[in-house]
Amino acid sequence: MSRRRAPLAVLATVVVTAATITASTSAQAATTTFTATADTYVDNGSTGTNYGTSGQLGVDNAPVKRTFLKFVVSGLTETVSSVKLRVHTDDVSGAESPSGGTVRAMSDTSWSETGVTWNAQPGVDGATLGSLGSVSRNAWYEVDVTGLVTGNGTFAVAVTSSSSDGADFDSRESGATTAPRLVVTTGTPPATGDPVFVGAGDIADSGTGDSATAALLDTIQGTVWTTGDNVYPDGTLSQFNSYYEPTWGRHKARTRPSPGNHDYNTSGASGYYSYFGSLAGPSGQGYYSYDIGNWHIVSLNSNITMSAGSAQEQWLRQDLAASTKPCTAAYWHHPLFTSGANHAPSTATKPLFQALYDYNADVVLFGHNHQYERFAPQNPSGGLDTARGIRTFVAGMGGAGAYGFGTIKPNSEARNTGTRGVLKLTLHSNSFDWQFVPESGKTYADSGTTNCH
Repeated sequence: MSRRRAPLAVLATVVVTAATITASTSAQAATTTFTATADTYVDNGSTGTNYGTSGQLGVDNAPVKRTFLKFVVSGLTETVSSVKLRVHTDDVSGAESPSGGTVRAMSDTSWSETGVTWNAQPGVDGATLGSLGSVSRNAWYEVDVTGLVTGNGTFAVAVTSSSSDGADFDSRESGATTAPRLVVTTGTPPATGDPVFVGAGDIADSGTGDSATAALLDTIQGTVWTTGDNVYPDGTLSQFNSYYEPTWGRHKARTRPSPGNHDYNTSGASGYYSYFGSLAGPSGQGYYSYDIGNWHIVSLNSNITMSAGSAQEQWLRQDLAASTKPCTAAYWHHPLFTSGANHAPSTATKPLFQALYDYNADVVLFGHNHQYERFAPQNPSGGLDTARGIRTFVAGMGGAGAYGFGTIKPNSEARNTGTRGVLKLTLHSNSFDWQFVPESGKTYADSGTTNCH
């Protein structure tokens, strides 16, 4: 059912602080990525051949091929809570397979990648850690191998396959962007507490800005959102794998994205939908919803038709009418409200904002302009509305080069450019806290609290 409108006499309680102080981020857990220090495979069709310098790793059952991976884990100071093995399929015909293989632990870590052959291979004697289902070419895959790592040390796994139509993966010799890796999380997330909703837009390119913001995500638990332009310049699958995957891709499994215009520089945003898969909602549609605690969350697509009566706008109204949650958040790429000099406000998005306003939504997040800006609660026409208005943020500081501000729009309460970061929302039962978390070495901060309607 739809949520009742709040009486106009009821004012949303707002507590705001904005200052240039160092943000304090409580790191309940930390994530570290380790690239393979050795990898190779063996082939019973070539029993004396060593493949340690090959750019490819094979798993198959006809002929039998086994892959061996070794990792040196160091610098851990807390208890290991999660370990994920990430492997990337080769971008060649035949790399795909209906079965990506089974991962098993190995006790022997003394082998050398240039010394292993079929006739001289280490024993595969450990527990089965996990397996991969169907895999396609040129894509990342992840297996939970938490039982493998207990602390600092050297660890090895073997990947085998029972399929006669095996898979081919990239080795470390293929380059750092597609090398096998272990993603190790230490520390324990809080057992209780309200959910966290964290993210940004305008993220990954050939620079290092996305590395700085991904490092922030490593220390913040919760659901990750994106407000589009996930990868530059054209949103190809190759660019996702080369630029996004090594940084924000560490958090792909907990990410709920939205697309931007650069993602649509590839026809139909095919790279975006291929990379995120079901995490991006129905393929080619780009809008979907989900619930977190007492909150209903809607990810929308500002790159397709949004007019009143359009399929997306009608879906949104039906979705909001069906929600029983007391609080609602939404996010998309093109901002209805912004003071950015590079991109003007997108009036085409107003029907989406109107629908959210009609159903008493509480917060909307945008991207597109590469900066941070917070607005007071407003109605769809941009008027201050402390009773039913929606608080909005432009959160385009995910990693791409910064943009400047032009004429400051009415109701703009806080602004910053030149500081990359993430926007962290803590979703309480009937309110939310916001906190701008800056990249390491920067001091801009903005935080506050707003009640739901």
